[in-house]
Amino acid sequence: MKNSVRSFSLCVKSYDQVVTCLRQPSQGPTFGIKGGAAGGGYSQVIPMDEFNLHMTGDIHAITAANNLLAAAIDTRIFHESSQSDKALFNRLCPPNKLDIDPESITWRRVMDVNDRFLRKISIGEGPDEKGMVRETGFDISVASEIMAVLALTTSLSDMRERLGKMVVGNSRAGEPVTADDLGVGGALTVLMKDAINPTLMQTLEGTPVLVHAGPFANIAHGNSSVVADKIALKLVGPGGFVVTEAGFGADIGTEKFMNIKCRYSGLTPQCAIIVATIRALKMHGGKPLDRAYTTENVALVEAGCINLARHVANTKAYGVNVVVAVNMFSTDTEAELNAVRDAALAAGAFDAVVCTHHAHGGKGAVDLGLAVQRACENVNQPLKFLYPLDIGIKDKIEAIAKSYGASGVEYSELAEKQIEMYTKQGFSGLPICMAKTQYSFSHNAASKGAPSGFMLPIRDVRASIGAGFIYPLVGTMSTMPGLPTRPCFYEIDLDTATGKVIGLS
Repeated sequence: MKNSVRSFSLCVKSYDQVVTCLRQPSQGPTFGIKGGAAGGGYSQVIPMDEFNLHMTGDIHAITAANNLLAAAIDTRIFHESSQSDKALFNRLCPPNKLDIDPESITWRRVMDVNDRFLRKISIGEGPDEKGMVRETGFDISVASEIMAVLALTTSLSDMRERLGKMVVGNSRAGEPVTADDLGVGGALTVLMKDAINPTLMQTLEGTPVLVHAGPFANIAHGNSSVVADKIALKLVGPGGFVVTEAGFGADIGTEKFMNIKCRYSGLTPQCAIIVATIRALKMHGGKPLDRAYTTENVALVEAGCINLARHVANTKAYGVNVVVAVNMFSTDTEAELNAVRDAALAAGAFDAVVCTHHAHGGKGAVDLGLAVQRACENVNQPLKFLYPLDIGIKDKIEAIAKSYGASGVEYSELAEKQIEMYTKQGFSGLPICMAKTQYSFSHNAASKGAPSGFMLPIRDVRASIGAGFIYPLVGTMSTMPGLPTRPCFYEIDLDTATGKVIGLS
């Protein structure tokens, strides 16, 4: 039982030793499209007004460190271009000229707000920058490589090494340029020294929760931190359970949990919970949002269960038992719930359990906890990775694409160029972190159910060398989300009489 993580999303029996590990929500979707935690399901765990806004400070530290590195890059280019070698060398130790190619810079500035107008910007427009203008853009803070470093690191010394190894671009000779080459790795670590510590909170029913890091699962690796998991495992002891988060389904969160996080942490999950709702499965059955979501339609639910079946099969392929948690709404009928349970078991789930924790608290998830406990006690095979690390970048991308249901992969000219460069630089042995929509197994958010036979387009490929993965961008996936027509900030306010936040419950 030691050095093992039970991967699921709700606590088990109250009389077991349990610690839950969660990510800090991003303010981007909080004020944008979701109005709550980034994972969308934390309201049964921690009050939203406390959980969503500034709580751990991790995201602020990451934003500051990320933007310090961005400033260091452009400042170095500026001074190398505007000073003589002698003057430059007198000011730098060691006296090395990096000769960064501005066209190769992959490091972007970040902020924790959904702002589509910052996706592409020009910098250096001021008169004092001597015409050194270049195009760049902003990502959302939780997509920063520094966030991934925080979530995957194991110690302060490991974090210092990872931060220093982050590659920001290339020299004109084609050599990678790192944060340590710029002399800023130590300063980044100082900014992050407190962020490495998880924040201790508690659920509404008093069980401990470690909140740490906050990478998106669609545009980053989307898992709670290795540090939090290891602390939690030590606290619960051999007979306890650690509930750790892997966001956005078997195609994104689980795949990255297994192939990236488990590789670096050495931890192995005994069970994975897949959370499903009747409404979501009806949507995957092909029906737009209307009264069909609140009236019985067993055939529509059964049609949508093809999506659930693929999630179950993909997760089982890693060698872990799968328990399906069906979060029940008041409008769900017994026939619909039975249809989901039957489909989950037919797909190979260890169990499928109807949960009413939203209405009844922990009491409504006791059966789920018992099912998870049984699943953890019946593990009979080792963890299997989707791909070995010693194959090429394209081979790994194509293995992941195949798990989505794709028949092949199309690479843009830019993606081909980046793959060739990263291979030449010796980075081809890293795992892959796909940036892909969470709304479909494919790259097309409107393609519901379990699509197959499609070609998966790779638009760009980036490298997060300090974090330890290659980062393909699938289709039109953006690393800076935009605000919808009616953002959730319309509903958010402060009751000035009581000091209570309105609209984040």
